[in-house]
Amino acid sequence: MKYKMLLTGVAAALVLAVALPVQGSDHKKLPNFEPSKDTVKPAESIGFVNIAPAIQFGSAWGNFGKTEHGTFGKFPPKFKTPFHTHSGAYHGVVIKGVMTNPFKGEKNSPQMKPGSYWYVPANSVHATACVSAEPCQFYFHAAGNFDFVEHK
Repeated sequence: MKYKMLLTGVAAALVLAVALPVQGSDHKKLPNFEPSKDTVKPAESIGFVNIAPAIQFGSAWGNFGKTEHGTFGKFPPKFKTPFHTHSGAYHGVVIKGVMTNPFKGEKNSPQMKPGSYWYVPANSVHATACVSAEPCQFYFHAAGNFDFVEHK
């Protein structure tokens, strides 16, 4: 009974996001991930680093700067990235706060509460924002490294 209650809302969405297969994956070559070993990473063991003044990333598996990866991100309240692209596609899930992910030219992007999912194809011009008064946290994973090319 206790486990059924835990697998609702955000927890269920996060489990699905982590369980989604990453195309082209060869987990045998990933740093800090052993596919034949059971793995648990408590939240307090995830070390966050600033990748920009307002953006923090913490690795769940892989290396977001070099390989395919699963990464936790944090944005401050009322923060929006500039419009940008990534050379690879990624999947994201909101854990805390309210976020939007407006694509270029889109008006009134849907607000995503905890448990919401989004997907960005490679080279798709978009922004990512925390629109809530509280900080936002999210999880995302990709089949390649993380890069960021700003578009004006």
